[in-house]
Amino acid sequence: MTTQASPTRPPASEAAPRRGLLAPSPTRLPLPTPAEPPTVRRGPLAVAAVIGAALTAYVWARHGAEPGVLLLLGIALGVALFHSRFGFTSAWRQLIAVGNGVGLRAHTVLLGATATLFAIVIGTGSGLFGSVPQPSGGPLGIALVIGSFLFAVGMQLGGACASGTLFAVGSGQTSIVLTLGGFVAGSTLAAWQFPLWSDLPAFPSVVLSDHVGWAGSWALTVAVLAVVFLVSRRVQARRNPPPAGVAPSARGFLARTVRGSWPLYAGAGVLAVLGALVLLVSGGAWGVTSAFALWGAKLVSALGGHPETWAYFQQPKNAAQLSGPVLADKTSLTDIGVMVGAAVAAAVGGVWRLHRSVPARTAVAALLGGVLMGVGARLASGCNIGAYLAGIASGSLHGWVWGAVALVGTWVGLRLRPLFGLGNPRPGDSVC
Repeated sequence: MTTQASPTRPPASEAAPRRGLLAPSPTRLPLPTPAEPPTVRRGPLAVAAVIGAALTAYVWARHGAEPGVLLLLGIALGVALFHSRFGFTSAWRQLIAVGNGVGLRAHTVLLGATATLFAIVIGTGSGLFGSVPQPSGGPLGIALVIGSFLFAVGMQLGGACASGTLFAVGSGQTSIVLTLGGFVAGSTLAAWQFPLWSDLPAFPSVVLSDHVGWAGSWALTVAVLAVVFLVSRRVQARRNPPPAGVAPSARGFLARTVRGSWPLYAGAGVLAVLGALVLLVSGGAWGVTSAFALWGAKLVSALGGHPETWAYFQQPKNAAQLSGPVLADKTSLTDIGVMVGAAVAAAVGGVWRLHRSVPARTAVAALLGGVLMGVGARLASGCNIGAYLAGIASGSLHGWVWGAVALVGTWVGLRLRPLFGLGNPRPGDSVC
């Protein structure tokens, strides 16, 4: 009598890939194992924590609860952005260069979750501190196309998008400080030359909720995002790219939450909630780049200039922004909070450090990229956050146009990167 041998379970490396909808599409090589994080950087952590606490106390006492809450939300955004390494620049670079769409799929989850929360908040008219939440719409015209194109080229040269610039600066990346400087300079230049681009041909903004209601707007937005998600999986499966790199991470849920890298989809969920809270508190969506024009104008004023005479700052909203203190400005508060929160998270994760040497060509690319993003964001009335994320989540067509043109700009930016000694992902790489 013979007995039938029981089947053996294949090794993990040979097991069938997961088929869940949120599981990544196959890659040329397995996802690398993250390294253990370095020890906590106690000095930078203490400095960042003191700065965050002191700023929060001052803003709350000087300007009230609403600005104080916005600063705290900015700090939380910085923590979430850093831990999830949630970027737009690298996601589009990996997609265009080798077809790895994991970052783009994380975008669709962030956009869908944010659209859901926006529909609830704006559709019900909910708001705190007397605010009335409003969607982020933008005109459809030549300035939008030129601006989003310039922004996408700039972020590939500068190495970060708007939100990525802030959390990279907070984590001590010296080259991105140059990108931020260029960002402020470009935003200020565009504000100074506002008459050159303010009257370019454009159609009025198209917000879906004005035509099909908030339920219809949400349904259409989520349906299109689902198509993008599925098409991205199909493209990645066909191109079989290298996997995306992974950041150092502690083991275990609690340790990973505090000192590790979060899954992109977890980061997307947290960012969606925090973005909805910004809308709930202030009445407007989370934005980044309008603060850069304000910072530049404040500097010009300190040096004896008169930005209040510029046509840009004679617009009622911009005039009010310029006349008030920086620490009472909504966007400035969340921007500063992102940098502080990222510094705290990077120090706890042991990876906060200043890079003292920046190659000359990298420095030039960082400055140039920042200038292009600053100019582009003003022309397009927003960046990857204020136009792309807030626009699509609000059901505004200008957000979709921004994203589509940004993909074209990314393709151009990838071809310019080698001129500055910057590399691009290749199909044969071990990670992209």
